[in-house]
Amino acid sequence: MTDILLFHHALGLTDGVRAFADRLSAGGHAVHTPDLFDGRVFGAVEEGVAHAQELGFATVLERGREAAAGLPEALVTAGFSLGVLPAQLVAQTRPGVRGAVLMESFVPPTEFGTWPDGLPAQVHGMDADPFFAEEGDLDAARDFAGSGVAEVELFTYPGDVHLFADSGLATYDEDATDLLVERVLAFLARVG
Repeated sequence: MTDILLFHHALGLTDGVRAFADRLSAGGHAVHTPDLFDGRVFGAVEEGVAHAQELGFATVLERGREAAAGLPEALVTAGFSLGVLPAQLVAQTRPGVRGAVLMESFVPPTEFGTWPDGLPAQVHGMDADPFFAEEGDLDAARDFAGSGVAEVELFTYPGDVHLFADSGLATYDEDATDLLVERVLAFLARVG
């Protein structure tokens, strides 16, 4: 069993994020899903990003760091889109983290210092997602995966939607999500 700290996307802690967490829990893992937005849920990415901007991204990151504080040292961080920011911050700055699963976003590791030696990661996203593929995240993930700094697996899925793994949204892609879950569970088996 692995402890997983799973951060929600810009729409908030939706039922679809909880359903994804349940799928990982069914694989024998303890999944922790902090609510960085204090119960607020949004209908559009732009609304959620605006809320994060109102809070301040530093506040979102600090809430992510605080969510990790009471958890076992040997955990895996994960995040969807906006949730990649705190997931990556915790992975890069907290000793003992075993891996990172970064979905639909990627930040160059220099944003949070350096990537820890030997810390494995997976990056997932759709190959034509307007946020992931067209705003530079995919290119940054490719560069990082090819750098040899760490064991990084980059997986792209055919499609042009964002938040494809949230079963409560119109953008949900069941086939891509099934493959995503399979790959994440295999990763957890290796690093846990």
